[in-house]
Amino acid sequence: MLKNLKILSVEQYGAGPFGTQFLVDLGAEVIKIETPQMGGDMARTVGPSWFKGLPQNASSVFFQGLNRGKKSITLDLSQPVGIEVFQKLVTTADAVTHNLRGDVPEKLGLTYEKLKKFNPKIVCVHLTGYGRVGERANWPGYDYLMQAETGYFHLTGEPNSAPARAGLSLIDLMTGGLASLSLLAGVLSAKEDGLGRDIDISLFDVSLYNLNYIGHWFLNEGIETNRLPRSAHASLTPCQTYKTLDGWIYIMCNKEKFWKLLCEKIGRSDLIKDSRFLTFKERLLNREVLTDLLDKVLMSKNTNQWMNIFKKYVPAAPILNVKEALNNPWVTNQNRIERIEINENESFKYISPPIRYSEQPKVTLAPSFGANTEEVLKESGYTSNEIELLRQQGIV
Repeated sequence: MLKNLKILSVEQYGAGPFGTQFLVDLGAEVIKIETPQMGGDMARTVGPSWFKGLPQNASSVFFQGLNRGKKSITLDLSQPVGIEVFQKLVTTADAVTHNLRGDVPEKLGLTYEKLKKFNPKIVCVHLTGYGRVGERANWPGYDYLMQAETGYFHLTGEPNSAPARAGLSLIDLMTGGLASLSLLAGVLSAKEDGLGRDIDISLFDVSLYNLNYIGHWFLNEGIETNRLPRSAHASLTPCQTYKTLDGWIYIMCNKEKFWKLLCEKIGRSDLIKDSRFLTFKERLLNREVLTDLLDKVLMSKNTNQWMNIFKKYVPAAPILNVKEALNNPWVTNQNRIERIEINENESFKYISPPIRYSEQPKVTLAPSFGANTEEVLKESGYTSNEIELLRQQGIV
């Protein structure tokens, strides 16, 4: 769908590459700009898993999982000549994106003000830790720091446990995805009025924005939400973990009709008219009593048995570890795991893109360091001799 979209991305590690991966999966051409002297994206060196059949600088499974189908060129943006090369690339690009520290894009000339004379339609997306203005512009920013400062640690885990982060880098991943959304919005606008722009998105702002209803409860009513037992919902009940004969199950009766269906499916229709559990309000007041009651009933069968009883009727899910999640028949039987052959002994297995459509682009491995430098520069008008001179100067 985006086969005519060209993006120059000064990206590294997680948030930036994760965001542009969406665009690759939608057919866009994403060109990673990597510094020749620094070995490129530091994700190339992240273990613990490696492919033996790939060049060392592209063998990291971590790196492959964030950079499928992209192109890589080496270019030193700290040198004036490197900036000139970048500016020439901008003339045929639709967007520039990066996930650098907030004070760096201005220094490197990655802003719309600096690039508009080379391409007035260029869209510049700045994914930073804390934004490009203010006293934190030069602060390094990372996912877990955002979770710590915006309340996530306080909200995660059991009431008496130590503060805990979410199990995944949710802020990195969501910010990357939103950066791609903002890039597409900017490009669409530029096609309509012929003018590009700067677009800013920060890890901190996304993390704060995600507080949503919990934040709004406090802002409007002063309600302070705390950690609840069993990963329970702050107001809806039953919505939490429950014990089964062989493990745990999560049940979400977030509509009144599901409470009635749950009672019927567990053989306790009498609870429907129990004055302690008539509505969400009563069930919240009597949550502990209800938890004990449901535990006793649900511990009579194993999780799979309950799932077979609940399916189509009661919103429920087994609580799985990562191995179990990826071996789940709903995953394996629905082509949610794909693979790219490396050689006869190795293949890169990856989780399918969540956005699905007909005629998706063919997926390739992530590029080795600088693999597409000559190709991309020649497309921009550089000759072989000029490229060799740039190499001798350490620019590429």
